[in-house]
Amino acid sequence: MCGIAGLALRPGLSPDPLVLDALTRALGHRGPDGRGHHVAGNVALAHTRLAIIDLAGGDQPLFAGPAALVANGEVYNNPELRTEHALSCATGSDCEPPLHLWRREGIGFAEELRGMWAIAIHDRAARRVVLSRDPFGIKPLYIAEVAGGLAFASEPQALVAAGLVAPRVRREARDELLQLQFTTGAETIFTGIHRLLPGETLAVTDGAVVERHRRVALPDGPTEEIGEEAAIARFGRAFTESVEFHQRADVPYGMFLSGGTDSAAVLSAMARLNDRPVLAFTAGFDTGPNDERDQAAAAAAAAGAKHVRLEVSEAEVWRHLPQIVAAMDDPAADYAIVPTWFLARRAREEVKVVLSGEGGDEMLGGYGRHRSAMRPWWLGGKAMRAHGAFDRLEVLREPPRAWRDGLAAAEAAAAMPGRSRLMAAQALDMADWLPNDLLLKLDRCLMAHGIEGRVPFLDAGVAAACWRLPDRLKVRRDSGKWLLRQWLAREFPAARPFARKRGFTVPMGSWIAQAAERLAPLVASQPGVAEIARPDRILPLFRAAAGKREGFAAWHLLFYALWHARHIEGRRMEGDTLAVLAER
Repeated sequence: MCGIAGLALRPGLSPDPLVLDALTRALGHRGPDGRGHHVAGNVALAHTRLAIIDLAGGDQPLFAGPAALVANGEVYNNPELRTEHALSCATGSDCEPPLHLWRREGIGFAEELRGMWAIAIHDRAARRVVLSRDPFGIKPLYIAEVAGGLAFASEPQALVAAGLVAPRVRREARDELLQLQFTTGAETIFTGIHRLLPGETLAVTDGAVVERHRRVALPDGPTEEIGEEAAIARFGRAFTESVEFHQRADVPYGMFLSGGTDSAAVLSAMARLNDRPVLAFTAGFDTGPNDERDQAAAAAAAAGAKHVRLEVSEAEVWRHLPQIVAAMDDPAADYAIVPTWFLARRAREEVKVVLSGEGGDEMLGGYGRHRSAMRPWWLGGKAMRAHGAFDRLEVLREPPRAWRDGLAAAEAAAAMPGRSRLMAAQALDMADWLPNDLLLKLDRCLMAHGIEGRVPFLDAGVAAACWRLPDRLKVRRDSGKWLLRQWLAREFPAARPFARKRGFTVPMGSWIAQAAERLAPLVASQPGVAEIARPDRILPLFRAAAGKREGFAAWHLLFYALWHARHIEGRRMEGDTLAVLAER
């Protein structure tokens, strides 16, 4: 896991060394183990390294003939690619095969890669810069048209810090964030900064995009006919192989363990594949009704894992919340950023890599909203995310009107011919919710501490085994992820896969309500909030934040206040939440 950045300018222009240095410094947290630059004519590449594979020889940029590469991520089938293509590599880095494949295959070079990546290649002979992102969007990559050409970076804040883009909020994305907790599509909340879409590869010549290629994550074709026993066996083989691939590292690794089925499946596979006990980390809070630490502890004990239980206090959250939100430069106002940040900080004391269960619900139909989407409207079915967090609360000065446009476009794309309602709902979550909320949260919270997160459910082999399964093998009655539960019942019954899930809730709403008298006036006075919200409605909202709807809205406002202070106003996030909000 690393940070990458660069410039691809028009002929006759030269990258400014001060800009390149600013990009590199802004991404230093992503790669504390080393830095590297490549400058040739009108192109510059920058890299900050978190050393995971080939610790001694894997420094970047990597070179092959006239081509240079910087990358963020892991190519898990690195050994297989070297053998199958008879590649002559100069290093043991897992990121070197893509460089040779580019020279052989051109813009489709990433088709055979298995892993997570954001890659930049400069080919001097072809006069091209190539940018590529993995099909699930696990690793981020952003681009911006700048004076003289194109700039790119692993995080938008690096483009802002280098003075390449002014920090201006795009209203449409702000409304999405407030209503949905994440933003959709290629456009970010920053005017002028765009995401590479998951699976997208761009070719840039003379500072302009000249070619695009897209590798989709989900297998094409209609629902397949397969029996339950065959499907369970096939999933088990594919998932176990994926976990084995995701354990490939030259540094210590562990996992994040909740009380749910997804992380239990990861634990089960890791326990069978490792000779030593799996190191598992679980977080909980000192207050709140829902805590999965006991279920996680029972699963860890059954698997013979070394279990680290982390308790996060309300005082710690208020102390560190400005830092947590500061890490989310591409904003996702997801409660789960809080425990994820603390887990990463604790895990970094012992490991540099963690496996996590993100993607299981999306791949296997695990959410209640998936089950609802399966039903026609006259039987109680409804569109996913039909209502926003601020609907009917009369808090915002102007009700957001176009906040669902991005989702509507994604819904239309997801409802491909031959897909069931369930598959369309899954595909919708895969398109935006997964890369722009869950994976974004994992990337930023872990990289804030220099630790790599890996997600074995999001793998081409697992997708081939699961995606085209009939609905009955994903959802049965009121139970989602039926296939996964059946597999766990056989392979790891201690996970209690059919037990009623208690859920894991961050008690932010209750904490906001308790602090409302001090917190609400400070939030209301923030420039980012003052321009969008009615000041007289914020204190009543915060007082009522123990309620579910009010709690989500209050949290979104608090998150946005802190995010705006850091990423638009440029304020330093020093001190606890109240101190940061009071300082202007």
